[in-house]
Amino acid sequence: MYYDLLVRIKNAALARREVLQAPSSKLDFAIARLLVTAGYLEDAQKKNVGKRSVLELRLRYKNKQPTFSDFRVMSKPSRRVYRSYRELYPVKQNFGLAVISTPQGVMTNRDARKQKVGGEYLFEVW
Repeated sequence: MYYDLLVRIKNAALARREVLQAPSSKLDFAIARLLVTAGYLEDAQKKNVGKRSVLELRLRYKNKQPTFSDFRVMSKPSRRVYRSYRELYPVKQNFGLAVISTPQGVMTNRDARKQKVGGEYLFEVW
């Protein structure tokens, strides 16, 4: 699941790692690309190692502090959380962002609000 990817990123950032390899899925790759465009990661690439595909993530640091500090999982398999675009509020006074799975794909709360589309409220990151 995507929260395994988030835990791996957080732990790698706390350990001051430069590069992280994680198992790949379509949702994880979409989330990683979204975190790159939001400025939380430096780069995200999909690579093949043997028969498996893995994500190779390059972490971003600012003044020797990781830009990815923490996250909160909102929607889980046991409890799905859905929000319309009117219910998408700023995260941490616009210092964080929320990731929404919409019919148009995975996007941030700001983009979903601009496009007036809601969906499954996956997680918040700051």
